[in-house]
Amino acid sequence: MIATTSSLAEQRTLLENISWSTFETLLKEIGDKRGYRIAYDEGRLEIMSPLYEHENPKIKFDRFIFILAEELGIEIKSAGSMTLKRKRVQKGIEPDNCYYIQSEPAVRDREELDLETAPPPDLAIEIDITSSSVDKFAIYSALGVPELWLYNGRVLKFYQLVETEYIERDFSIAFPFVSVAEMAGFFTRTTMGEMALLKSFRTWVKGKI
Repeated sequence: MIATTSSLAEQRTLLENISWSTFETLLKEIGDKRGYRIAYDEGRLEIMSPLYEHENPKIKFDRFIFILAEELGIEIKSAGSMTLKRKRVQKGIEPDNCYYIQSEPAVRDREELDLETAPPPDLAIEIDITSSSVDKFAIYSALGVPELWLYNGRVLKFYQLVETEYIERDFSIAFPFVSVAEMAGFFTRTTMGEMALLKSFRTWVKGKI
């Protein structure tokens, strides 16, 4: 079965009964030079093509994370939308952004990252303007990602993985002084230019440390 939904922000196509070998073959054939992201959950494959309303906050999040790391003087390893997958659990996903923060030393000198041998990223960011057809919480939980930030274009939520469930939190685990309320406030300043927004964010971070 093929089901397709679209909006001004995203277009999603869901394929059913896709084997793991087909999923891996697809990844290998299309490579990483593509304009869409995928999620795989035990035979269900979702292909999402992001548009402007999706990509703009993705870029903002990445710049905010960089500023946080820079001002805190910590090393991070940015992994972007790398494919996170494990055959044993039959699940895979490509986040909008993901980062190694606390576990950065464990992957610093690696040229390739594979969750079969490497730890999962410490933080993943998901921007879902429209509803996904797969259970992303279940996928990230099975992959062992400790923290997830979820943004739907209006509301930002922080989640922490506790055993096998994601629990909503008011503060980040990777950056403990960052509250979800304050971070969300930077996404509502729509009348401010991007450079001014980044300067404002940097000033806020400096005031916190």
